[in-house]
Amino acid sequence: MPERDPRRWLILGVLCLSMLVVVVDNMVLNIAIPALIRDLGASTAEIQWIIDAYILVFAGLLLTAGALSDRHGRRRGLVIGLIVFGVASALATLCQTSGQLIAVRGLMGVGAAFLMPGTLSILTTVFDDAERKKAIAIWGSVLLLGALGGPSLGGLLLEHFWWGSVFLMNIPVAALGIVAALAIIPESRGPAGRPDLVGAFTSTAGMTALVWAVISAPRDGWQSAPTLGGFVVAAVALTAFALWERHTDEPMLPPELFRNRNFAGASLSIVLLSFSAGGVLLALTQYVQFVLGFAPLRAGFAFVPMLITALACNGLGVQLDKRFGARVTLSLGLLVMGAGFGVLASIGPGDGYLRLAVALVVIGAGSGTATPVAVGTLLAALPKERAGAGSAVNDTVQQIGSALSVAVLGSVLTTAYRAAMPAGAPAAARDSIGEALRLGDPALARVAKDAFVDALAATSWLGVLGGVAAAVVAAVVLRPRRATEIAPESNISTSMAG
Repeated sequence: MPERDPRRWLILGVLCLSMLVVVVDNMVLNIAIPALIRDLGASTAEIQWIIDAYILVFAGLLLTAGALSDRHGRRRGLVIGLIVFGVASALATLCQTSGQLIAVRGLMGVGAAFLMPGTLSILTTVFDDAERKKAIAIWGSVLLLGALGGPSLGGLLLEHFWWGSVFLMNIPVAALGIVAALAIIPESRGPAGRPDLVGAFTSTAGMTALVWAVISAPRDGWQSAPTLGGFVVAAVALTAFALWERHTDEPMLPPELFRNRNFAGASLSIVLLSFSAGGVLLALTQYVQFVLGFAPLRAGFAFVPMLITALACNGLGVQLDKRFGARVTLSLGLLVMGAGFGVLASIGPGDGYLRLAVALVVIGAGSGTATPVAVGTLLAALPKERAGAGSAVNDTVQQIGSALSVAVLGSVLTTAYRAAMPAGAPAAARDSIGEALRLGDPALARVAKDAFVDALAATSWLGVLGGVAAAVVAAVVLRPRRATEIAPESNISTSMAG
C-alpha cells in the first residue's frame, strides 16, 4: 500500500483556498444582478450572457485543460488558473459596459478551466480510496462556508460601493492561493506522452458549440440558424472526438472510462443535479430582491439556511455512504433535493420568506448529502494517471448541467412570466420584472411580482423532475456494492472498464 503524504491535509487546505475564488465569485455575481441592471443598464439577455460567457468558455476548455495539467503538471495548471482568474477579476472592476464585462467573464472562464480540474486531480492523487470521500466532504464544507460568507460580504460591498467592488474579493484570495500552492503542493503529472492535439481541438470545439447552442436557443429559438448550427457543429466535433479517442494510441480521455458504471452513473447524476439547481437558484436571487424587497446584504443572508444545512449534511452523506453505499445515499440525497424544489413550487404570491427558507433547508439537505458522494464515486473510478482529465469530466458535466439549467429554465421562467403578465402591460415590463419595477407604477409592480412568483413556481417543477430523474439514474446505474468495499483492483485503474 503506498505511503500516505504526511502533508495531505495541509494540501487539502490550500486546494480549498484556491477554489474559494470561484465559489465566492459565482455566488456574489447572482446577488449583484439588480445592481448590474441598474448601473450598467444590462438587459435580461445581457445578464444571461454575463453568466453564460463564463460557462461557455469554462465548459469548452475543461477537458483540454485537465489533459494539459496531467501532461505538464497539475500544480502548474492550478497556479496558471489562479493567475488568470485574479487578473480577470481585476479587469472586471474596470468594466464600463455590459459587453466589456461579458468578455472579462469569458477570461475568468479560462482561469477556472485550469483551476478546477487541478484542485480535484491533486486531491485524487494525494488521498487514497479510504480517505478520499472524507476529504471531498471537507473540501465541500469549506467551499460552502465560502459560499455562505461571499454573498453577505458582497451584499455589504454593494450597499456601500459600486457593483465592481464584488470582484475585488477574488484578488487577495487568488494571490494567497498562488503563494500557498507553490510552497506546499507537490507537483504531479500523468505519464508523459505525445500531446493529443486532435482530441484537444475537437473536444474544445464540440463543448463550446454545444453550450453556445443551448445558450442561443431561448433568445433565437430552437429552430434558428445559430441554435441548429451550434448543435450540428457540436454533434460533428464530439463524434469526431469520440472516434479519435477510440483509435489513437494516446487518448486525452480514454473512452473506457465510461464503461465503468460508477463513473458513468455519477457523471449523469451530476448533470441532472446541476440542471435542477442552476436556473432555479438564479431566479431566487431575483425573487428575494425584486419580490420580497430585500436589500443586497439581506439578500445575501437569505440563502444562509440552505448553505448551513448543506454544510451539516456533507458529513452525513459520507457516513450514510459508509453504511448503505453510494447508490442508496446518492438516490436519497437527490430525492430530498427534489422534494425541496417541490416546496419551492408551492410558494404563492402572498407567501413571505418563511416558506422559501423551508424550501432552502430541504434543498440544502439533499444537495449536501448527494454532492460529496457523487463526486467521490466519480473520482474513485479514475486511474491516478488520468486524474486531471477525469476530474475535468466531473467539472464539465457540472457546467453542461448549469448551462442547460440557465438556458432552459431561464427560458421557461421568462415564458411563464410573460404569460402571467397582462397583455396591455408595457413591453419592457413583460420582458423583465426589473424593468416593470423601474417604471414606478405601484399597480404594475404588484402584478409583475405576482407574475414572477407564478413563473418561479412553474420553473421549480422542472427542478423536481431533475432531482427525481437523477435519483433514478443513481439507483439504476451505480453498483449496489458499497464504495468502501470495492477493492482498488476492481477500479478502472486496472480494468479500464469509467
